[in-house]
This record gives sequence, C-alpha cells and structure tokens, in this order.
Amino acid sequence: MKAPGRSCFWMWLPLLQLLASGAEREGPAGPAVDLPRGRGAAEPRRRPWVLDGCRRLSGLLRQKAAVLNKLEAAIRAVERDASLSDQEKLFRVHTLEIFQKELNESENSVFQAVRGLQRALQGDYRDVASVKASSRQRLEALREAAIKEETEYVELLAAEKHQVEALKNLQHRNKSLSMLDEILEDVRRAADRLELEIEEHAFDDNKSVKGVNFEAVLRVEEEEADLQQNLSRREVEEDLGLSMLIDSQNNQYILTRPRDATIPRADHHLIKDIVSIVMLSLPCGWLCTTIGLPTMFGYIICGVLLGPSGLNSIKSIVQVETLGEFGVFFTLFLVGLEFSPEKLRKVWKISLQGPCYMTLLMVAFGLAWGHLLQIRPAQSVFISACLSLSSTPLVSKFLAGSARSDKEGDIDYGALLLGMLVTQDVQLGLFIAVLPTLIQAGAGAHASVAMEALRLLALVSQVLFSLAAVLLVCLLVRTYLVGPYCRKLHAESKGNKEILVLGISAFTFLMLTVTELLDVSMELGCFLAGALVSSQGHAVAEEVMSYVEPVRDFLAIIFFASIGLHVFPTFVLYELTVLLVLTLSVVAMKFVLAALVLSLLLPKTSQYVKWIVAAGLAQVSEFALVLGSRARRARVISREVYLLILSVTTLSLLLAPLLWRAAVARCAPRPERRSSL
Repeated sequence: MKAPGRSCFWMWLPLLQLLASGAEREGPAGPAVDLPRGRGAAEPRRRPWVLDGCRRLSGLLRQKAAVLNKLEAAIRAVERDASLSDQEKLFRVHTLEIFQKELNESENSVFQAVRGLQRALQGDYRDVASVKASSRQRLEALREAAIKEETEYVELLAAEKHQVEALKNLQHRNKSLSMLDEILEDVRRAADRLELEIEEHAFDDNKSVKGVNFEAVLRVEEEEADLQQNLSRREVEEDLGLSMLIDSQNNQYILTRPRDATIPRADHHLIKDIVSIVMLSLPCGWLCTTIGLPTMFGYIICGVLLGPSGLNSIKSIVQVETLGEFGVFFTLFLVGLEFSPEKLRKVWKISLQGPCYMTLLMVAFGLAWGHLLQIRPAQSVFISACLSLSSTPLVSKFLAGSARSDKEGDIDYGALLLGMLVTQDVQLGLFIAVLPTLIQAGAGAHASVAMEALRLLALVSQVLFSLAAVLLVCLLVRTYLVGPYCRKLHAESKGNKEILVLGISAFTFLMLTVTELLDVSMELGCFLAGALVSSQGHAVAEEVMSYVEPVRDFLAIIFFASIGLHVFPTFVLYELTVLLVLTLSVVAMKFVLAALVLSLLLPKTSQYVKWIVAAGLAQVSEFALVLGSRARRARVISREVYLLILSVTTLSLLLAPLLWRAAVARCAPRPERRSSL
C-alpha cells in the first residue's frame, strides 16, 4: 500500500528553508505586519533556535516515513498469512490503515499550520475583511479536521468492538456452551442485526449535502450538589444522550432521535417545564379571577415569571410553544363548533367585506405614516397587516356562554364577530403566503415594479385558488363523510368515551392537514372541522364539546403561558411611555376603523352592534407574534420593530377585556348585558 504522505517532506523542505531564512531577517517579506515595538517587545528569534526546530521537524518526518514503510510491510505480511480467516485479515489490515491515516493527518496538520502562518505574515493587519477571511479559513479547516478526527474515533470504536467480539468467539470455541449460553448468543446476534437495521447514518448521509455547515457545540451536563451523584448522573446522561448542546450562536438543542432507538427515553427538561407551568398557572389564574380579569392573563403572567425575563427556568421553550399550538387548534375547533351556519347566512356579506376594508385602510394608514417616518414600504405593509388581525381565542372567550338577541331583523353580534374573525384567519394564510414576496421586495431583488406586481398577483391568485379548493373539500366532506363518521363515533363511544375524543381529534387533524397541503393556514382547517361537526345538529355539537373542552382548556394554558415567555417587562418599563402611546393609538385606530366600516355595511336597525363588534376587534391577535417572529428571522423587520410589535400586542390584549365590558355595558340590550359581562 502506498502511503500518500511519504513524499511530502521533500515537497515541503524548500518552504521550511524559506521560513528559516525569512525568520532571520528583521522584517518579513511582502505586506507584512509592522507593529511598533515597546519595552516589552520580544527579542527576535535567533538562528540556532530556528535551525534546531527545522532539524527536529525533518527528523520527525523521516521517522514517519520509516514507520509507514514498516506498516506497509506489516499489511503485506497479514495478507500472506494463511492461518488467518478473511474476516480477521480485513480487521487487522483496517487497524493498520487507521494508524497510517493518523500519521498522515498529523503531518497535514503541521503544514496547514505553516501555510496559515505564511498567509498571516503576508496579510494586511489594517484590513479587517482580510483578517476576517483568514479567520474564516482557519475555522473551516478546524471544522474539517474535527470531522475527520470524529470519523477516525468512530472507526477505532468499531475496531475495538470487533476485537472484543473476536475474543469472545475464541473463548466460545475453547469451551462447551450450555443451552442458556447458546440462547443468549443467538439473542445477541439478533440484537446486533436489529441495531444495524434501524440505525440511521444521519451524520454521514448529511455531512456532504449542499448547505450543511460544520459548527462547534458545547455539551452541558446537569450539575448536582453531591459529586458522586453528579458523576453517576453524567454517566447516565452521556449514555442516553439527554444533555444539552449549545452552538456558537447561543442556540440550545436537545435530543430528537437517539442513535440506539431500542432504549426508551424521556426529555426531563420538557417534563419539568410542563409541571412548572401547570403548578404556577393555578395561583395566577385565581388571582386574575379575583380581580375580574380573564384567566388567560394569569397564564400569560405565569409564562412571564418562568420565562427568560423572570426565573428563566423554562429550558425547552420551542417544545413548550409547539405543545401550545395544539391549544390554538382545539380552541378554534370549539369556535367552529359553536359557529352556526344559519346565523352566518345573515351576516356573510358583512363578515367578508368588513375585514377586507379594515385591512386595506390599515395598510393605507401604515404606508402614509411610513412615508412620513421614512420606513420601507415592505416593512410598513407588514406591520399594518400584523396589527389589523384580531385574537380569535380571546374573542371566543368573551362570547362563551353569553346570551345574544334572536329577534327578527336583529344581527347577532357574536355571529358577526366570529364571521369577521374567520375572514381574518383566511387573511392570515394570505399574509404567510405573501411574506416571501415582502422579503424579496425588502431586499430590492426585483427588476421593476411591474414584475413585483405580477408576482404578487400570482401569489394572491394561488391563495384564492387554494381557498376554492378548501371550500370544495368541505362540501364533499359534509355531503359524504362527516354524517356517517359522527354516527359511527356515537355508536362506538357508548361506554368508551376516549373513542369519541380520539375520533374528533383525528378528524380535526385531518382537516388541518388538508388545509396545510393546500397552502392555507392550519388554524382555518381546525375551525372548518368544528363547523362541519356542528352541521350535524345541536345534540352532536353539545356531546362533542363536553368531552373536547377539558382537553382544550389544558392545552390553552400551555399556549398562553408560551406567549408570556416572549413578554419582557423590563423592556416595557424602559419604554413605557412610547408603548402606551403606540398601544392606545393602535387600539383607537382599529376601533374607529371598525366602527366606520360597519356603519356603512350594517342596516339601520342594528347600528348599535357596530360598537360591540369594534370593541371585540380593537386588540391585536397573538398570531402577530407568529408573523413577527417569521419576519424577524427573514430580516423583513428589525429587532426593535419586533419588540415593539410584541409589546403592543400584549398590552392591547390586556386592554381588551376593559374595552369589551365597557362596550357591552353601554350598547348591548338589557337582557344580554349581565350574561355577556
């Protein structure tokens, strides 16, 4: 076998001589660094030291060449040894090749360091970009070296395992095995085959994929008070892979799929986080109920206390937020379950036109203010679109259990509110679809305004086509599927209520998946699932609600607590005056625009409804946080704008109950006031 690094010494000898001669001169050749020398400046390195270093390096390289020759001779001797089996020959040759690779990589590391020193001496220390590029090259070289060393370490582990297995096989040949030993040996072979079958080589399969970067990470273990407990816990976590990884950007990672999938594992960080949220949500919810606020604000306060701005005890923030999304799904399902298509028929035109007019007016005002404040148009459009949305879960809490007028000719403000919020959910899907265009527009990637308008028109057409497809799917499901499905669930759930909960959850997730595949928001699919179930009659809706509502309540606690994780009281205190002015301005603008639009759309006999509906739409939806986080990652908005959107959204949600109570007490008919309040 030919050693690839054996002739490297003769190739690098002139470079070593050049460096030795260059080190004797006071100043290096080329645009080298010429720094002023102070009192503590080091003396120039003497010629004997340089020559001695070169001699040592050349001696090491000669020893390495001699060792490579011996390794090649050993490999040939193993290949000629007839007493060894083919598998044993392969193992021994592989072990020798690993050692050869270690020698060659060590030599390459030495000369890479020499090349790096040469580039640094020839660089310009005044050019920050040049220094940054040089640092980047060294970082990439270190990452590649780390990957090679990791691969070699894995190969050594495999060789060690093979050696142990070979020793066991030799011992088994020398003694007679009992029946139990034979059974255990068969089980061991079956377990080895199972591990090979289920093991995914994710690292090797993805490290050469385009766009994959190698990064250094820190592995953090849990600290225990007792040293012995700490060591035992660390050994267990090292075996199970439950420690936390932190990259250079301070992103924290936990295990998602272990290498050995035969051992069950649990994320103890997530368990502790959920337990903490549930335990603290109880006193916070009681406190808000005592002072007359909805319990959801107690859950938000719980998230604030446990989040980064409080005790900072929540470790699995992303996992908590993901679990909280299911609270949104079931909340919107119950909103759809309470939604009456008969009542919607009376207000469908207003429900469709009102939010569209409000959004257009908000965007127009946003562009006008953006022009005065010299804000980019893409950023102005995005901020206005975010602030135009209203909170469906919050309004559904307001409407829960309230008795509303059913007089002939009157418009039910609850049905009108829900209809307008459904339209805003559709707009949410449209905003998410248009967000890439806003990103490109903000970057100035398009050649002309006409091309930008055509691309935006194509996106809008695509979303409208998706909505038409969703409507067609809903008609087919209602005609052929939902009726027999609900009857089957009702028949199977007698004495076995979990079948009903499981069946309704599966149907909700089916509609969620359909709307997601059609590029419409998943939240709209959950609402449509509830509306389809409610179309089967009041009795079916009541039965389903009685079993799904507890699930929704528990998941809603997680959702509102996850919102509190992104509320920063210190930032609010620092900018309290600015945030109060912005929040009151946004709430007042949304209230006035909603009342103005509804005054043009509502009949004269139902004009009082506009004040109640405007009060329900005056806050900013929690989905503005979702849109804001996506835009922040895509650099459509800056960090400061994102924090402003987050704070204004939270403060508007806190003001919403007060505005709702005032509007209902002032404008609702007398029979409806007490139940609505």
